[in-house]
Amino acid sequence: MTATTPYPPDPHAPHSELPGRIMAREMAEQPAVLRRILSQGAPAIRKVAQEIAARAPRFVLLTARGTSDNAALYAKYLLEIRLGLPCGLTSMSTTTAYGARPDLTDVLVVTVSQSGGSPDLVASTRAAREAGAITLAVTNNPDSPLAGVSEYHLDIMAGPERALPATKTYTASLLALYLFVEGLRGGDGAPAKVLPDLAGQLLARQDEVRALAARYRFAERMVITSRGYGYPTAKEAALKLMETSYIPALAYSGADLLHGPLAMVDNVSPVIAVVTDGKGGEALQPVLDRLRGRGADLVVIGARHQVEQASAGFVLPTEDVAEEVQPILEILPLQLLAYEVTIARGQDPDAPRALAKVTETR
Repeated sequence: MTATTPYPPDPHAPHSELPGRIMAREMAEQPAVLRRILSQGAPAIRKVAQEIAARAPRFVLLTARGTSDNAALYAKYLLEIRLGLPCGLTSMSTTTAYGARPDLTDVLVVTVSQSGGSPDLVASTRAAREAGAITLAVTNNPDSPLAGVSEYHLDIMAGPERALPATKTYTASLLALYLFVEGLRGGDGAPAKVLPDLAGQLLARQDEVRALAARYRFAERMVITSRGYGYPTAKEAALKLMETSYIPALAYSGADLLHGPLAMVDNVSPVIAVVTDGKGGEALQPVLDRLRGRGADLVVIGARHQVEQASAGFVLPTEDVAEEVQPILEILPLQLLAYEVTIARGQDPDAPRALAKVTETR
């Protein structure tokens, strides 16, 4: 088995009829996708960033749904921390259902969508542009309706994604947004260069994740927590677990967890903590202490010294990896976990019930 290929490694081999083969293949493509963005997509992203920076937006609004919403939340952290630029996450119904038309002059509206086809995303972006906004679409489809109504577009270059759970389009969106924010501030995005190789190493550690998945085969609910840059990872991990294995997974900021939801955690409650190595992880430390004090079944995804203090965990390579790009690696073992838990429960992660690849909300 290669360093970047989850099982089954060959979709045309006799095992190709196994459930989850499409999701497995698309997870395995992520190192190559990240490398493609860095080598081929970065110049175009930098050019768009420079043009938008020259227009000096005063505020940023981020628009998305589902997995893309978690990518947008990551961008919010980047923009506020790296640029000091105030950001908000839009409520599209204010435009599409209520017909509100706020003055968006000199506001940058970034709409993130894998397909670029959802009607409410298209309608709200069109309305934002008519209201004076600088509009940017971040999609996996440069020919999409969303790209067509936006002034600028970033192609995340992930290639076709057939499995219903988004994997490679999520990490591709994160990297494209990181490079865009770095371009806005005049940076070169150099900290991202380590990501493709590290991603390949992480995806090769499936046996570790499979062993971890055994803890959750019969779980009735899960809690996932983090702070700072890791919080979008917690939300995306919860979404992946819910849509593939159907386990109710609740994602909380560590700070919010202490404001009430901690009461539901006991010694049989599985908790996954995404501990980014940096200020976010430092801010999460009191939460980890409280969870251990309650005897929670605590699994940590993070640096070795954090994992060693938990019930179990998965060690991430954090040395010489900037905190702001760690989320692109953090989600990989959690994607694998959702996959492995779903397989262990006898379900097919490629085709979750009641879901479609393009969700047309209005």
